[in-house]
Amino acid sequence: MKESHDDVILVEEIYELIDERAEGIKKAVIEEIRQKQDEDLRYINQRIDSLNQRIDSQGSQLNQRMDTIMQMLMDMNRQLVEIAKQK
Repeated sequence: MKESHDDVILVEEIYELIDERAEGIKKAVIEEIRQKQDEDLRYINQRIDSLNQRIDSQGSQLNQRMDTIMQMLMDMNRQLVEIAKQK
């Protein structure tokens, strides 16, 4: 069976349509992946920001506790000096 010129052109056009459709699907999938990656990165950044805020808050609490302890030690030192002066 001999292929006609029209058959060859028709097959080529079908392949071109398939290639165009495949390219469109690839682009759509790549765009979807990029969007998901962007969403993931935003989520991760939010979690990191939240963690940083907690760390900052805990650091501030520790600084306040250290200040309180230092003040208590200075008060104790003053009291010891007063006791020593009385003897």
